[in-house]
Amino acid sequence: MIEGQEGVTWQQWLALAQTTEAAGLEGLFRSDHYRSIVRGEPAGALDAWATLAALAARTERIRLGTMVSPVTFRPASVLAKNVVTVDHVSGGRVELGIGAGWYEREHDTYGFPFRTARDRVDELDLQLAEITRQWTKAEDVQPRSVQHPRPPIIVGGRAKPRTVAIAVRYADEYNTVSPSVDEARERARRVADAAREAGREPLRFSMMIGCVVGRDAGEVADRLAAIDAATGRQAEPPPIAGTLEEVVDRLRQYEAAGVERAMLQHLHHEDLEMVALLGDVADALRR
Repeated sequence: MIEGQEGVTWQQWLALAQTTEAAGLEGLFRSDHYRSIVRGEPAGALDAWATLAALAARTERIRLGTMVSPVTFRPASVLAKNVVTVDHVSGGRVELGIGAGWYEREHDTYGFPFRTARDRVDELDLQLAEITRQWTKAEDVQPRSVQHPRPPIIVGGRAKPRTVAIAVRYADEYNTVSPSVDEARERARRVADAAREAGREPLRFSMMIGCVVGRDAGEVADRLAAIDAATGRQAEPPPIAGTLEEVVDRLRQYEAAGVERAMLQHLHHEDLEMVALLGDVADALRR
């Protein structure tokens, strides 16, 4: 999971995707922001869906998607068409992560109306209704997606009632941000209860969380220092930070709490060696 708004160049995107594929990781997801959040100017973002379309043409196996596309950026029809386009280019490897949006400064910079939190969540509901209609029912909307009946949909949030209800109506997966193990367990329970009450199959429960891994404590410390240098500030270590064995153990704790998939935020995108090491983490978790 790469924070694309922090100045990731096209050459870096391509290297990240190729390294992700070589490492045996499941996929490469990216944020969908237009303005830097951490590094500041002159860092900025290439458009998420244009980037994913280009990466789809240069990769063969990995899943590609957003975490998450705000409904404030694009009309529902444009977003639906973007996703289907990447689905075709990739041969059926795209996923749509979608949310209400939250970063007001980028809306001001690019002229997107921000509106209230309630309005944005209302728009999330409306857009998902239209996107799923176009993907599954609208005979005059062509072409259909490669994936049948449609690309997977992920709704992101902190398991509050409205986003959970929207996810239960439309999504395949609920993704929560940076939970503790106890928070993950409680949020997974809320999502599972809501799905059961609605009489539908369970949603996959996943999380997006910062991660730093090293082969030893010194390498971990070096990576944490590199993040501080890139951002120009001393930050708290990400929730998951440690040696390969420590990170695997921590992820198993989340797995026991109900987390079925983890999008690990790689906060120093220049570091391809850590992406390769995450492949070792994935291999250990599969055993």
